[in-house]
Amino acid sequence: MSLTNRILLAMVAGIVLGSLLEGFMGVIDPEGGVYAFIKNGLILGVFDVLGRVFIASLKLLVVPLVMVSLICGMSSLGTSSRMGSIAGRTIALYLFTTGVAVSLGLTAALLIGPGKGVEAMTSAAFEAKIPPPLTDTLVNIFPSNPFKAMAEGQMLQVIVFALLVGFALTRAGEAGERLANWFRDMEVIVMKMVGILIELAPYGVFALLTKLFATMGFGTIVDLAAYFFTLLGVLLFHGLVVYSSMLRTLTGLSPRILLQKMRRVWAFAFSTASSGATLPITLRTVEKRLGVSKSVAGFSIPLGATINMDGTAIMQGVATVFIAQVYGIDLTAGQLLMVVLTATLASIGTAAVPGVGLITLALVLQQAGLPVEGVALIIGVDRFLDMVRTMVNVTGDATVATIVAHREGQLDHQIYGDPEADHDGDVEEAPPAGASV
Repeated sequence: MSLTNRILLAMVAGIVLGSLLEGFMGVIDPEGGVYAFIKNGLILGVFDVLGRVFIASLKLLVVPLVMVSLICGMSSLGTSSRMGSIAGRTIALYLFTTGVAVSLGLTAALLIGPGKGVEAMTSAAFEAKIPPPLTDTLVNIFPSNPFKAMAEGQMLQVIVFALLVGFALTRAGEAGERLANWFRDMEVIVMKMVGILIELAPYGVFALLTKLFATMGFGTIVDLAAYFFTLLGVLLFHGLVVYSSMLRTLTGLSPRILLQKMRRVWAFAFSTASSGATLPITLRTVEKRLGVSKSVAGFSIPLGATINMDGTAIMQGVATVFIAQVYGIDLTAGQLLMVVLTATLASIGTAAVPGVGLITLALVLQQAGLPVEGVALIIGVDRFLDMVRTMVNVTGDATVATIVAHREGQLDHQIYGDPEADHDGDVEEAPPAGASV
């Protein structure tokens, strides 16, 4: 069985086992020893520990991978650097897709009306954090202490520092070339670490999903079915149709190949609900399986994991209309435009961690003049949808990187067209001849 299929099987097994455990715990005595063993020993013990160790291992590789990939990519461009063109295309496409995403979410929600007939009474509470001003967000892109930025995982600052180092290496003569070779060797080591972690992925994915579904179950979805399925439908449409249309229109490449090669990344994204934690796998897939050059992938993917939050933008559009309908508020054209602009700008500098969409949603509601306490209405189902949103985000990152690489002449079409390519020397494992599948 291929690694991708093993990961997908682990994902399904985790969902099934977690749902069974959640249902079993609902019918046994909560004061009994069996209940305590399942909850504290298995769910909050074994599965929770394994899942958290897996997430920590993924995050361990994010900063070194971004650093060495960007430095190697920048230095490989040489003195005739085209980073300005790459950066311009990448940022423009990310902002464009985010604007399309939030507009799509607003339009679908206005047509379907998921909040009509829903009671606004809720016992849940949500305390909105005060968002930083846009000026501070822009200033904070540039690091005053690169080591502090790396220690705290401030990815935009790490990206800026890495680009400066890579740019300087191209103009430092022999000393720069020696150091560039050291970073290239380090990149080989870091990518090998990513490969080792990927081999252990089925166990981490299984533990994460078992714990999640054992503690939450599917019951919360029923109460907000209209909102849940409206948002889910728009997310799937954007991830499968909008991105595919962009890729076909701007490059002429087959979207089916890209989607097939993203299956492994989707499993990671769904399990972790974090674009940042999935970044090592996304970057490896884009470089090794889609054929995007190091210079483009090393810039576009880390940047996308930080600023490209199309899935979150869709959620903000649908949730804004849903909350307005629940509270009986008719949105004006000015409020709708404010939602589009705020949601697009709020994606810049947003941390790529689980649940951050709720914080940015509070900002959008404040700017549109809607009750922020309405966020409490959707907390119950947000975790499930956050996992799907992350899948959309990483698909957008890969699509934009592929488009930019094609337009810049830095896409290896032979690797892209090979369904089993894994350009570090591996291929998708195939079962032995004659073996049953």
